[in-house]
Amino acid sequence: MPNSITLLPLPPYTPELNPIENVWAYLRANRLAISVFENYDDIVARCCEAWNFFANDIETARSVTARDYAKAVKK
Repeated sequence: MPNSITLLPLPPYTPELNPIENVWAYLRANRLAISVFENYDDIVARCCEAWNFFANDIETARSVTARDYAKAVKK
């Protein structure tokens, strides 16, 4: 292991460290909440619409997936 790398052991389940968990929470709360789906194809279509809406909103995507605490601290 190079001296420039420090391994940090993580708990086995840490969704707060995985940015996609925040994306799914955002989509469930803002684009897929209170929804009734007719069938599987409807689920896939609505999820694709929600994802495309999110992916095209760059500022929201940045804010939802930001990990400011992970940035290096300048001394």
